Amino acid sequence: MRQIKEITKKQWIKGAVYTALYILFLIWVRSWIGILLIPFVFDAFTTRVIKWDWWKKIKNKTLYQIMDSIDAIVFALIAVYFVNIYLFQNYAIPSSSLEKSLLVGDHLYVSKIAYGPRKPMTPLTMPLTQNQFPGGAKSYFDKPQWPYERIKGFGKIKQDEIVVFNYPAGDTIVTNSNYTSADYYGMIVYPLGKSLCKEIELDSLSTMEQRRVYDFYYSIGRKYIVQNESKFGQIMARPVDRRENYVKRCVGLPGQTLEIKGGIVYIDGVAAKQPEAAQTNYIVTLLRPIPESLRKQLHLSLEDLPSQENRAGKHLMPLTLKAKELLASQTGIVSDIEPYTCSAVESEWLFPQNKNTKWTVDDYGPIWIPAKGSSVQINLENLPFYERIIKVYEGNDLKVDRDGTILINGEPATSYTFRMDYYWMMGDNRQNSADSRFWGYVPEDHIVGRPVFIWLSLDKDKNWGQKGKIRWNRLFRSVKSYN
Repeated sequence: MRQIKEITKKQWIKGAVYTALYILFLIWVRSWIGILLIPFVFDAFTTRVIKWDWWKKIKNKTLYQIMDSIDAIVFALIAVYFVNIYLFQNYAIPSSSLEKSLLVGDHLYVSKIAYGPRKPMTPLTMPLTQNQFPGGAKSYFDKPQWPYERIKGFGKIKQDEIVVFNYPAGDTIVTNSNYTSADYYGMIVYPLGKSLCKEIELDSLSTMEQRRVYDFYYSIGRKYIVQNESKFGQIMARPVDRRENYVKRCVGLPGQTLEIKGGIVYIDGVAAKQPEAAQTNYIVTLLRPIPESLRKQLHLSLEDLPSQENRAGKHLMPLTLKAKELLASQTGIVSDIEPYTCSAVESEWLFPQNKNTKWTVDDYGPIWIPAKGSSVQINLENLPFYERIIKVYEGNDLKVDRDGTILINGEPATSYTFRMDYYWMMGDNRQNSADSRFWGYVPEDHIVGRPVFIWLSLDKDKNWGQKGKIRWNRLFRSVKSYN
C-alpha cells in the first residue's frame, strides 16, 4: 500500500478521471451493483491497497515474462469483451442475400449503441467468439442466464435500415456442422417428418385436422433425428445472444402489415421503395460465355454463374435492373432475358410451416407484424403466425386441447398481448435469400446493432496475392439504407 504522501498529483487526477468515467458508465447501463467496485477502480490508480502487479517482483526472468504476457492477454480480453458488448462488433458478410448492397467478404463495423446495446444475457462467454471455438467446442456457459434488458441508444430501427441480429430460428440446432446453420424446425424436422409420411391432402381437412397432421410431421421428424444421432449429432439449444449473427434489411416495422405481390413489397397497402441494388433472378440465354470484363461490370461473382461453365445456353442469374439493362444491350452475347418466377417447390418451407397458406416467395401475405403492447384475437386459424412468439420468444406454456381450446399457461385464451416489438427482415437478393419469409418475425431482444461502415472487403473469388483481392474502393464506405 502506498502512503498518501507518496501518491503524486498525476496519480490522484488519473484515479479521479477513471473513477468518474466508471460512474458515468454505471449510470448509462443502470447497473447499480457495480457501485461496489468503485473503491477497487480508485485503488488501482492511487492507494494500491491491493497488490495489482504483485507478479512484477518475480525474480525468475522466464516466469516474469510468462506472467507479463498473461497480464496483457487478460487485460486485452476484458477490454474486447466490454467493447463488443457495449460499443461495437465486427461482422463479416457470409452469404449473397444482401448483394449488391453488401458483398460477400465485406467486414462491417456494427454499432451497438445505434439502437442501444443489450446487457449481457449469457455473461460467461469467451471474447471474439459467437458460440464456439475453432474446431467446434462450445465457447460459453449456459448458466447463469440474465433477462433481456436494453440500454438506451441513439435511436430505433427505421424502415429499410440494414440490421444485424441473432438468427431467430437458431434456438435449437443439431451439433453436426453440416446442419448447424439450418432452421431446425423449419428446414430439418418438418421436411424429414413429411418425407417419412404418405403425403396427405390438406385442403379437404378442417383446421384442427390440419394442425394434427402438422404436429404428426414434427413428431416423426424429431423421432428420426434422435434415432439417427450418428448422422445429425446431438440436439442442443442456444441462448438468444449466442445464436448466429445475420444481417438483412428491415422492410417491416412493428404494427405494420406486409404483403409481397409479384416480388414487390407492400407496407400497409403501399408499394415500398425498391433498393437500387435489389436483385431478382432472370433466365438468360447466352450465345457465348460472358467475358471477364463484362462480368465485373455486371458485378456478378463466380457464385452467380454456377451453371455457366464457359458455355452458351440458358442460365439462371441474379441481376439488378441496371445489370439487366446492360446485359440486354450485349446482343452479341445475349439473345434473350426472361424474368424467373419461383415455383411452389422453392416456396414449400415458408413461414409458418404449419399452415396451409399456398404463399410463394414472390407472392406472400398479407401478414401483420406484432408491436409491443398490442393485442390480437387468437384462434386455430391464425395461431401458427403467433405460436412461436407466445411459446419461444416470450416464454409461455402454450398447448392446444384435443377439442381445439388454446391454453396459455394452463388458462383458456382467446387473445394475446405482445411483450416485445417484432420486425420483418429480408435480403436484397430477393429470390436467393433465407429471411423472414422462411423463419418469421425477428424479436427486439435479438437485435444486435446497425452496420455503420465497411472497414475491410475481400473478394472471395480472388486468392491472396492476386490483384483485386482487397476491394480498396469499398473500404470505409458507409452502409446506408439504400446503396
